[in-house]
Amino acid sequence: MAPKADAPETAELIDLFKKIGLTQSKAAEAAKSPKSATTLKGIIESHDLVNKNLDEKQAVLLATLAVQGSKLGDAERSYAVSAILDGRLKTTDQVAEAVKYLDAHPLPVDAADFNKSTGVGFSITAEELVARVKEYVASSAYTGWNNLGAAIGGIKGTDLRWANALELKNAVESAFTEKFGAKGAAKPKAKPKKEAAQSSAAASDPAASASSSRSVFSEGFLGHLHKVGENPQIHPRLREQHLAATKGIVHTRFPPEPNGFLHIGHSKAIFVNFGYAAYHGGHCYLRFDDTNPEAEEGRYFESILETVRWLGYEPWKITYSSDYFDKLYELAVELIRRDKGYVCHCTAEEIFANRGGEERGPRKACVHRTRPVEESLAEFEKMKNGAYQPGQAILRMKQDLESGNTMMWDLVAYRVLNSPHHRTHDKWKIYPTYDFTHCLCDSFENITHSLCTTEFIASRESYEWLCDALEVYKPRQSEYGRLNLTGTIMSKRKILQLVKEGYVHDWDDPRLYTLIALRRRGVPPGAILSFVSTLGVSTAASNIQAVRFEQTIRQYLEGSVSRLLMVLRPVKVTIENLPEDFLLWLEKPLHSKVPELGSSKVPLTRTIYIDADDFRLEDSKDYFRLAPGKTVGLFQAPWPITHVSHKTDPATGQVVEIICRAENEGTPKKPKAYIQWVAEHRPSGSPVLVDETRIFHQLFKSDNPSAAVPDFKADINQDSLEVVKGAMVEIGFWELAKKAYADAKAEGKKRTEEALKVSAEAAGPVVQGAPTHEHDDTPKATSEQLIGKEVIRFQGLRVAFFAVDKEAKLACLEEGVEAGRHDGDYLVLNRIVSLKEDSGKAA
Repeated sequence: MAPKADAPETAELIDLFKKIGLTQSKAAEAAKSPKSATTLKGIIESHDLVNKNLDEKQAVLLATLAVQGSKLGDAERSYAVSAILDGRLKTTDQVAEAVKYLDAHPLPVDAADFNKSTGVGFSITAEELVARVKEYVASSAYTGWNNLGAAIGGIKGTDLRWANALELKNAVESAFTEKFGAKGAAKPKAKPKKEAAQSSAAASDPAASASSSRSVFSEGFLGHLHKVGENPQIHPRLREQHLAATKGIVHTRFPPEPNGFLHIGHSKAIFVNFGYAAYHGGHCYLRFDDTNPEAEEGRYFESILETVRWLGYEPWKITYSSDYFDKLYELAVELIRRDKGYVCHCTAEEIFANRGGEERGPRKACVHRTRPVEESLAEFEKMKNGAYQPGQAILRMKQDLESGNTMMWDLVAYRVLNSPHHRTHDKWKIYPTYDFTHCLCDSFENITHSLCTTEFIASRESYEWLCDALEVYKPRQSEYGRLNLTGTIMSKRKILQLVKEGYVHDWDDPRLYTLIALRRRGVPPGAILSFVSTLGVSTAASNIQAVRFEQTIRQYLEGSVSRLLMVLRPVKVTIENLPEDFLLWLEKPLHSKVPELGSSKVPLTRTIYIDADDFRLEDSKDYFRLAPGKTVGLFQAPWPITHVSHKTDPATGQVVEIICRAENEGTPKKPKAYIQWVAEHRPSGSPVLVDETRIFHQLFKSDNPSAAVPDFKADINQDSLEVVKGAMVEIGFWELAKKAYADAKAEGKKRTEEALKVSAEAAGPVVQGAPTHEHDDTPKATSEQLIGKEVIRFQGLRVAFFAVDKEAKLACLEEGVEAGRHDGDYLVLNRIVSLKEDSGKAA
């Protein structure tokens, strides 16, 4: 079969690929796929690679880029090519990560961020590698050599993925030998039943979770952090001033950017920063890093504060980076006066070229680096006064161009932005960058422990350099592994795509893993904290499957919520040997193992409803529920029922009514199975009709949606939302709903009063150079932030765990309105999580 007219001949392609350094076999392999071969040919021709004298390793990386980066734009692909040619990307893993990064970040590329994300400049000694691996293994729940593969896979989810593969494997085996003995020498001991029960209880009992959290803060990574005042300073007086200001008390901060909604990964940062301070009797700031007015919105500020409080934490103080704009500007001027900062007019392309460019040649200073101090001071003043447009002038730190750390290559400190700020409005034409702001705000607030994730390891050197350059208090930055959940996406850009294109309804769609979405789904904040605390805190990233997270939720709810009779898809059952007016009130416990939850009363009448899944027309030996001629028990009822006959819809053949007989005479034989039911009793309002029951499944089909072709949307599960109408719940729901909402409201009011008290107590002069506020726009603590209808949670017996959705309208939640259904009510339930698989139910 002749090749397509526009496809290059395979022989010509192989010859071309060999010219850039590929062997015959690898060149032939690269030519197999027309798409990637065409991409590689384009890369070679556009970059004149035939004349670049590449080695085989670089050629292989380029071939890898052609395969994995075929969907990148030309400009993004060219950037990746330059990173291969200049030696920044040295492995296929780095190329794969580069493709992901460039796909998620539009041009122009932030070179420092790109390098950090792709492992550029990663360096570790053999001794450091062994120590890091031992710490990871010691803090993980591995039980023996059967977990070796999982350990290696987990470590490769951290920055250690860039270490030599063989050295990494040897280090893991060494750590396993030290912990478990020689391979095959002994099998791991089975977990005692008592210990297993305690472990399960910890997930559902808040007190047990708190105990687990205590060990997180006293052991491992967090247990080995420095004590207050032990972080070194350039001058002894700085340490003395710091201790005087903090009184030796731990001060941490949670510093989110208000440019999006928090996701499940942020829950770990909240837990670590607020939890570490609380464990040591210290204080934790909530500081909004609001230095980019182009991306910030008021709704993000409110949502972040609300989420922190929902998780159970109250900031000691709420501050903003913009509180310190005047102070930061003064220090920027001081940096220039010390000849450690200069105004630069280079373009992004010129800066890239000065850093070595595509050839990754020697770095050189730009022409502005040696300009006189007075000249830079004058230029910086012009920047402040609006003389320059964005991109025409920047203030750079005069760091170390010869350093092997790209985060020391004269980072940008200030840039021009013509966007009004939500707090300072049009006062400023220049705004500080994260690299300039973050460490100085930590210094102003006397942060004792600057806790962040490992992607900021390279930034630590710049962080400390700037504090020392200005001779201010220098906090100690310590990095821990971030939390990643597989099978979902966290990228704000991608979630926004899903929202705008209608794949999800909004940022709080319960199929997402933003914290507002998990809250709406009904996930209790305690379950999230339990999940995070059981993972532990180390320098290794936690790449966790969503099913493990759901199991923690399930265990938490199992011992903390009431159980109600519920039928999801009701079928009418008439018990023919009961009189028309038969009524028997049954009292049933709301939880058989938690008597503190109380009980509910339900009616039993001649007409009941069972779930359609609990009746089958054709019986079988392994089926124990209702079928023709068969007897089953009814949960909590005094006697079983036996099938007599049934009626079907002539048009569809579906069963519409089942006629049964109550085995209420003599001593009936104990049935093999029991099914849930609800009774029809209009005077009491039984059953409770559910207008919508929303059942959420995983939004994506795979564990790695980003790897889908042509993009992550190809991995979307089109059946991720199932809406069931007409489900029924026992009438105990109304009292439960009213009580749960009232209790939450009372707790919210109490928390509000406590928050206001904390705010008042925090008004003391602990912050250095505390700003003078021209206005007070700090979000206030309100009980409404702490509660919502999602606090009404229950287990539908043998169905799932459910919570009331925010769109539900329930008049009885208002004070003074009696429990029950009222005109205009609309009940919507969200499935929080399914139940454990039940063998009887499965049959």
